[in-house]
Amino acid sequence: MRKLTGQKIVVATHNKGKLEEFAQLLKPYGVTAVSAGELGLPEPAETENTFVGNARIKAQSAMQATGLIALSDDSGLCVEALDGEPGVYTADWAGPDRDWTRAMRLVEEKLQARHATTPDHRRAEFVCTLCVLWPDGEERIFEGKAHGHLTWPPRGQLGHGYDPMFVPLGETRTFAELDPAEKNKISHRAAALESLVRDLF
Repeated sequence: MRKLTGQKIVVATHNKGKLEEFAQLLKPYGVTAVSAGELGLPEPAETENTFVGNARIKAQSAMQATGLIALSDDSGLCVEALDGEPGVYTADWAGPDRDWTRAMRLVEEKLQARHATTPDHRRAEFVCTLCVLWPDGEERIFEGKAHGHLTWPPRGQLGHGYDPMFVPLGETRTFAELDPAEKNKISHRAAALESLVRDLF
């Protein structure tokens, strides 16, 4: 069984917040994480319509460019009342300039249009799919979810993406109001990484 302990890996992301989350979660295992963004690698086009497909594209691109073991994630917000949207197009809703305020407003406008006003009608989940790819082509896929509901207006300064409007199950605070250590215990990324840790450490 392959292990990642003590390895140097490339995290296939240009998102600083995401890299920080990964680095914190992997640090106890002696893993050194460098990001595709730090290395100046181009962002590959995410042309698949599934989280797994897009995670695989990102991992392959980073692994081929660096020769390192690559860890990628494709994650997104799936809103029940919007038939699972934005889903794999979560980042696209923020536009090329990654304007998350606009993205959150778009989600809210669509919910208002469907008269989704109560927490029960605003159920959502964050999904995280991780792909670990070795230079010899071996691949592992892990998935995690965080269930909750959406609130408006957005609250909190600590998260990124749609965190300020997502209230995880059992909480009254949004992801963006939680201390990063608290969020890292219950996030979709933490759940996916828990599966990865069980398998690879």
